[in-house]
Amino acid sequence: MSTRTTSEQADPVIESRDQLIAPLAAGAKPADKWRIGTEHEKLVFRRKDFAAPSYDEPGGIRDILLALQEFGWQPVEEGGKVIAMSGDDGTVSLEPAGQLELSGAPLENLHQTCAETGRHLEQVKAIGERFGVGFLGLGMWPDKTRAELPVMPKGRYEIMMRHMPRVGSLGLDMMLRTCTIQVNLDYSSEADMAQKFRTSLALQPLATALFANSPFTEGKPNGFLSYRSHIWSDTDPARTGMLPFVFEDGFGYEAYVDYMLDVPMYFVFRDGKYIDAAGQSFRDFLDGKLPALPGEKPTEGDWWDHLSTAFPEVRLKSFLEMRGADGGPWSRICALPALWVGLLYDQSALDAAWDLVKDWTMEEREALRTSVPKLALDAPIPGGKTLHDIAPEVLAIARSGLKSRARLNSGGDNETGFLETLDEIVASGKVPAQRLLDMYNGEWGGDIERVYKYSF
Repeated sequence: MSTRTTSEQADPVIESRDQLIAPLAAGAKPADKWRIGTEHEKLVFRRKDFAAPSYDEPGGIRDILLALQEFGWQPVEEGGKVIAMSGDDGTVSLEPAGQLELSGAPLENLHQTCAETGRHLEQVKAIGERFGVGFLGLGMWPDKTRAELPVMPKGRYEIMMRHMPRVGSLGLDMMLRTCTIQVNLDYSSEADMAQKFRTSLALQPLATALFANSPFTEGKPNGFLSYRSHIWSDTDPARTGMLPFVFEDGFGYEAYVDYMLDVPMYFVFRDGKYIDAAGQSFRDFLDGKLPALPGEKPTEGDWWDHLSTAFPEVRLKSFLEMRGADGGPWSRICALPALWVGLLYDQSALDAAWDLVKDWTMEEREALRTSVPKLALDAPIPGGKTLHDIAPEVLAIARSGLKSRARLNSGGDNETGFLETLDEIVASGKVPAQRLLDMYNGEWGGDIERVYKYSF
């Protein structure tokens, strides 16, 4: 989630609808300026007892963050507390229960992306060895109750945790117990954004299936392969889901602005503090009628904050965010951007991917989204097939897109090798969660703590 640290005094007040559209339109850039931004979260645990460390304890989350200074990272504070670290490789920040996230820098190719991930994991592992903590790449805590997890000192999290139980039964689980991998990608124009948004939204369930990695809750199988994905179905319906309007004729920046104006607010950031505006209307804010700030109108920074509070399967800001994947190990952190870059950053590949899904009805898209958390690759798609049936074709399209990009490393290799871990999943027919369940029911003998030996 976003990290806000300052209120910009010169931040322009929003006086026109054009200012709402502007940040979305400003994201458009020529193809040679397109970049790849990868975000990945991981669970932090004490090796001696597998508990989640608190923020303040010796060797806890604060100390882990500050130790990154030895690798050149600089502290970012909120309310006098370190909540993130900033550096050349992006930002290391905290999710609500101390999940550690790298929001990577915008990079030109996947070789750089995977190297960035490797540097980060080497750094935190070195720190972890010193403090006796480990890092786990899963989509959800396999054994912790909500009550067993700490809460990090970020103002927006306090507001969200109060609000979540009002609008869904699983929002606190989303905040406290889940981890994801995401990739942020660019577009060249409004039309290009629309085609990429539609294609990636329709295929997001395939990413959910391939990366499904959250089959346990509180130490037992939960009946799902991606319980993290299921959690989003009962978090907050006003700000989640498959966004049917994206598939309608004429979809563009204005339609997304209208959607965001109907997403209830969480907060307003003023003078270094978050003011609770949960459930209030940004439309009222535009009219100077926000109960949390009577008489004030929003600034462009307030709108940017608000854009970060919707959580659909694909999200638009000044780039497109792919949000469907569970957390996982290094190979899958490299594979997710490879999948989406291959599909979306080459026009022929993008056209071919859209052709696969363009005739699906909205009802069929919604049914697929609903079935994937339990069934993963076995989820049915229109025409009597399953996701497993089209996965090889989608990967072939992605591979062709990466070949066409021809971004080579120093050894002369292109980017297609980063898809190999997904090829293996499709060839085996078993997603990561199914492999975990096989071990749980087999060699682990039902001992969930065995999962911790698969830490980074």
